[in-house]
Amino acid sequence: MPGEPATVAEAIRAATTTLEAARSLSPRLDAELLLAEALGVRRQDLFAAPERPLERDEAARFETLVRRRQKQEPVAYILGRRAFRTIELEVNDNTLIPRPETETLVGVCLEKLADCAAPEPFVLDVGTGTGAIALAVAAEHPTARVVATDVHPAPLDVARRNARRLGFDDRVTLLVSDVFDDLPPGLRFDLIVSNPPYVTSEALRRLRIEVRGYEPHVALRADEGGMEFYRRIVPQAPGWLVPGGMLAVEIAEHKAVEVITEFAAADRYEQIDVRDDLGGLPRVVVARERAQGVAPAQTADAAALEAALGDALGPTGETASGDAPD
Repeated sequence: MPGEPATVAEAIRAATTTLEAARSLSPRLDAELLLAEALGVRRQDLFAAPERPLERDEAARFETLVRRRQKQEPVAYILGRRAFRTIELEVNDNTLIPRPETETLVGVCLEKLADCAAPEPFVLDVGTGTGAIALAVAAEHPTARVVATDVHPAPLDVARRNARRLGFDDRVTLLVSDVFDDLPPGLRFDLIVSNPPYVTSEALRRLRIEVRGYEPHVALRADEGGMEFYRRIVPQAPGWLVPGGMLAVEIAEHKAVEVITEFAAADRYEQIDVRDDLGGLPRVVVARERAQGVAPAQTADAAALEAALGDALGPTGETASGDAPD
């Protein structure tokens, strides 16, 4: 009858049509996630009661969320969260939205840490954003200690909240640093990992509006044809690795040869390897620091790490940004 409230199933169908017209790549999924948010239930709960009518306030909330998605705002920003491997992360417009491709990078890190001789391996995550890589490693490797850095305090605030909510603030330390420039001297890591900005200005203009219109460009764009940060990270990383330590970086699928060339030019790496993501595209370059005259590889010194981090945090326990430490 006219005027009757829409049911769950009807609301999903109508929103799917609307979002399909707005060129969403996943209109049905978007509609389900947004309706679950509006109703305050889990997505799977929607399927248990498809004929349940929406209350007026629920329908109004859902309509507001759909309108935001119609304008191409990413679902993760609308919801304020994103699932990543085994964890869920807070996200906002100060952070990139963690992507499935980066889960491949975490998998490579965990594989290398499994072969690490150190009982408590030390990991550095350069450009942490939400803390996705650092926190996923902490979640899936119970003894790993992680230092996670970002050049901007705003994403570190998000990472800090994620670390506390997930219960990893005792094993994940967050510091403001421009790549390696602001790290305290004396730190050495078993593994350094980074998903650096690698999108050129030209490529950025071609991205979907939900990316270029909402996600922070500073976390996406890189100069020098997208190679800017690889040309900083790759040659400098050996100075922060234990002998025989590993460096793993995420790459654009068409940049594998150029990134491998940077590793080779540094003349400090061996066992340089490229790994594909689940879509079969080159996504990770990983290599071992060539331990000159050292066999087997040494492990990081726990006391030295604690001392260096203590100096960095200072007697009040604050980072260089003035934020409370993790």
